[in-house]
Amino acid sequence: MAKDCSFDVVSEVNMQEVDNAVNQAKKEIGTRYDFRGSKAEISLEGDTIKILADDDYKLNAIIDVLKGKMVKRDVAIKNLEYGKVEPAAGATVRQIITIKKGITKENAKDVVKAIKNMKLKVQASIQEDQVRVSGKDKDDLQQVIQMLKQLDVPVELQFVNFRS
Repeated sequence: MAKDCSFDVVSEVNMQEVDNAVNQAKKEIGTRYDFRGSKAEISLEGDTIKILADDDYKLNAIIDVLKGKMVKRDVAIKNLEYGKVEPAAGATVRQIITIKKGITKENAKDVVKAIKNMKLKVQASIQEDQVRVSGKDKDDLQQVIQMLKQLDVPVELQFVNFRS
C-alpha cells in the first residue's frame, strides 16, 4: 500500500541570527571612520529594525552594512520590508524595516496555483502561514520543490517536515 508523502512550504526567519547581524552591524558602524561624530543608530525591537542616521547617504550605508551581515549569517534579505524614510528629530532621518514571517494568503495562493499548473499528482493546501504539499510519489514532490525554488515569491521559501 502506497502512503502519502508530504512536506511543508514555509517562510521562517531565525530571529537569533537577525539579532546577531544587527549587533555586528552596530559594532562595525561604531568603528567606521565615515560614521565618526555622526548620529548613526540601529536597533532591533521585536520584528522591526529601526535605523536612525544624519542623512539618506548614511542611512543607506547602514542598510548596506546590515544586509552584508545578514547575508553572512544566512538570513534572507528578501524577508525585509522597508518602510519609508521619514524625518526625525535634530535634522536626522529614520527608517523602519519590518521582518516578514510566514507566507501571506496571497503568496500562498500563488504557490498553490503554480503547483497545480505543474499537472502532477500532488495536492497543495494552505494551512495558516504555510502550504502543505502531499502526494504518493516522492519524485513528484522533488519536482515541486525544484519548481518552487525557481518561483519568484516576495519572501524566502523553506521546505520542512518532509515525510515519506
